[in-house]
Amino acid sequence: MEKSAFNRRHLLASAAALGLAALSGRAFAAVMLDAAELGAIPGPADQTGALQKAVDTAATQARPLFLPPGTYRVTGLIVPDGLQLTGMPGQTILALSGGDTLLSISGRTNVTIQGIAFDGSGGGTGSAQSGLIDVQNSRAVTLTNLSLRNAAGNALALFASEGLVENCDIAEVSTAIFALDNTGLVITSNRVARCRNNGILVWRSASGADGTIVTGNRIAEVAFEAGGNGQNGNGINVFRAGEVIVANNHITGCAFSAVRLNATTNTQVTGNACIDSGETAIFSEFGFSGSVIANNVIDKAALGISIANLDSEGHLATCSGNIVRNILPSSPNNPDTTPCGIFAEADVAITGNVVDSVPGPGILAGWGPFLRNVLVNGNVVRNAQIGIAASVAEGAGSAQITGNTISGAETPLAGMAWTEMRSGDLAADAGRFANVSVAGNVVS
Repeated sequence: MEKSAFNRRHLLASAAALGLAALSGRAFAAVMLDAAELGAIPGPADQTGALQKAVDTAATQARPLFLPPGTYRVTGLIVPDGLQLTGMPGQTILALSGGDTLLSISGRTNVTIQGIAFDGSGGGTGSAQSGLIDVQNSRAVTLTNLSLRNAAGNALALFASEGLVENCDIAEVSTAIFALDNTGLVITSNRVARCRNNGILVWRSASGADGTIVTGNRIAEVAFEAGGNGQNGNGINVFRAGEVIVANNHITGCAFSAVRLNATTNTQVTGNACIDSGETAIFSEFGFSGSVIANNVIDKAALGISIANLDSEGHLATCSGNIVRNILPSSPNNPDTTPCGIFAEADVAITGNVVDSVPGPGILAGWGPFLRNVLVNGNVVRNAQIGIAASVAEGAGSAQITGNTISGAETPLAGMAWTEMRSGDLAADAGRFANVSVAGNVVS
């Protein structure tokens, strides 16, 4: 009897909750404005004026705005404070009718744009300082479930702002996302493909804390039409920005790097799949400090992981738990690249990695005199031309090579001076080189 009473009470409560939910849905539909009823009509005529009036009306009334299916030709639409703009995914299209920018969000807060396709129509100048969507000095901006196509320059540009970019589909652009001087930005679960120069750029005008999180994105087919030796052709590039997290992304087919860090501080690169990179798959270069490179999978690259540029004060990193395999004999895009699995110069612990199939050193510590405090411990290297090598050139600092397992290497342990092999048996010759300590390695 008691059980039956409980079930009746539960059923009545559930019915009441469902009724309230239905009422809430009807109330939300009633409060949403329809852009068509405010004069915005899809078609060949420019709709900038009509759509501007519609978004201003919606913001003034603090009501969401629905943009029905169709193609609306606009340019330079200015988003007011608090706008919530929703379209029908795959069917509501804003097409560029002039200039570089379809939608501008400047000095705004609490803006949400969702379910709309943005088409650059192959027009625009390709300015590096704007995008099809341009966000400046704004807070609590959410861009979700958007499609961005055919941009002469950036698909999305964010400057000195904070917000969320998620579940967007970006392709056929020069750069997918250009983020400069932001704080508290999250870029997640987006699909980026067929970029002419770069995928996602996280930059700062001057070195400083940034904190952008780039996670769970799929990036493919990034070319370097503008040329250079690493400025372009990167899936994710972090420049001068500190405290950035690049995690759990799938990155394939980049002309240069899957992930490239330049002059960064306290940056984490973890759990990424980096497939088919034309130069260095993961690169921490120039005046970086404090890079964590861990648990990534690298398959097919001209160089797996490079932690370089002691000459520019690049130093301090950990490189652990990575799988690096199938290194190319040369780079198709940068002839200066030397094939190597993992390379490091200063204040770096290289531990617990697995390196396989390298037509050069599996692990290389230092280059000429650019070597200081590198630990190579507990790694597995197989099928490399040279298993593990360390610089023994004049002026080189210290390296410890301990407890590693090396299998199938033509030369298991080598001492190098630039490209010259000064020792083909570093375990036996370590006494000749005061800067190198070799112990406990297993060779087969």
